[in-house]
Amino acid sequence: MSWLFAGFGLGVFVAAQIGPVSLLIVRSVLRGNFRIGLAMAAAVALVDLSYAALGLAGVARALEETDGVRVVFGFVGAAVLVAIGLRTVWIGFRARFGLETEEEVGTPRRAFATALAATAFNPLTIALWTAAAPAAISGGSHSSLRTLSLLAGVGLGTLTWYSCFSGAIALARQRIGPKLLAAIDIGAGGGIVCFGLYLGVRAGREA
Repeated sequence: MSWLFAGFGLGVFVAAQIGPVSLLIVRSVLRGNFRIGLAMAAAVALVDLSYAALGLAGVARALEETDGVRVVFGFVGAAVLVAIGLRTVWIGFRARFGLETEEEVGTPRRAFATALAATAFNPLTIALWTAAAPAAISGGSHSSLRTLSLLAGVGLGTLTWYSCFSGAIALARQRIGPKLLAAIDIGAGGGIVCFGLYLGVRAGREA
C-alpha cells in the first residue's frame, strides 16, 4: 500500500508543475465544461502512466540518451504545441468578434485527443518520468506487485490532480464573461506557443 501512496504523491507532484497542458486545460474547461476537463485529465494520466512504466523499464531513458530520437521528439513536440497554441489564439480572436463555431468549443473526445498529443509529444514529460519513476522505486525490491502499485498510484495521482484542477476552473467559469474568456484563450495560446518555441530552440541546439 505504501507504494500506491508513493506513486499517488509522485503523480500529484508532477501534475502540479505548470506547463502547456495546464494552460490547455484552463482554456478548454472555460470554453467547454467539466466533462472536457475530465477527458483531458484521463488523457494526461494515461500518458504519465505509460511513460512511468517505460521509465521503470529503462526504455524511455534509453530513448532520451539517443541523440537522434531526442532531437526528433523535441522538434515534433515543439510543432505540436505551437500548432495547438496558434489554434487556441485564433479561436480567441474569433470569439472576440462572435465568429466561433460550436465545433471550435470542443467535445470530450476531441479534448482527450488534444491532451493526449500535447502530453505524449512533450519531451519534458518524458524527461520527468524517466527520472522520477525509477528514483521512486530505487533502493527497494522491484517486485511486480510493488511496481504495479506504484504505477497505479501515478495514474490515480495525475487523474486526481487534473480532475480537481478542472473542477476549480469549472466553478470559476460562471464568473467569466465572453471578453475575458477570449483574452484567456489568447493568453493561454500564447503561453503554449512559447513552450513549443522553447522546445524547438532546445532541440535545435542539440541537433
